[in-house]
Amino acid sequence: MPEATDRRFVYVTYIMTTPEQLWTALTTPEFTRQYWYGREVRSDFTVGSPITYVYDDGAALDIEGEIVAADPPRLLSYTFTDPGDRERGDKPSRVTFTIDPADDFEDAVKLTVTHDEFAPGSPTYEGVSNGWPGVLAGLKTVLETGSALPLAHRETAAARP
Repeated sequence: MPEATDRRFVYVTYIMTTPEQLWTALTTPEFTRQYWYGREVRSDFTVGSPITYVYDDGAALDIEGEIVAADPPRLLSYTFTDPGDRERGDKPSRVTFTIDPADDFEDAVKLTVTHDEFAPGSPTYEGVSNGWPGVLAGLKTVLETGSALPLAHRETAAARP
């Protein structure tokens, strides 16, 4: 069994959109709250700047990190820390979005999400392996249909600690 440091989560999908529209969807609160379970992204997306995801009611910080690379509309990479995992001693991991032409599909882009640099024994690896597929399905749906995927359940601000 590989060490957590050897683990990488990689997800590839094709989306009927442009690189610019996908970049906008990844980097604006109006879009992220539609597919990231009510979370808003906040950053100026320059290398070294902070990035945070907060619930749209502003009540809880959820994910935080630092921009490692940004080349609009082709590449976005940042460190990734869940505050709960950090409290348990987990170190930041890294997520990278690569946007390429979809050679096999007309009017589409290829999005590759790579989440790596997990600390040994990291609880974040299991969380992102279960979380990214839903987030990315929601992203694809919003961009292709203009509507968000309906959530079977949604944690409300009142239910969060």
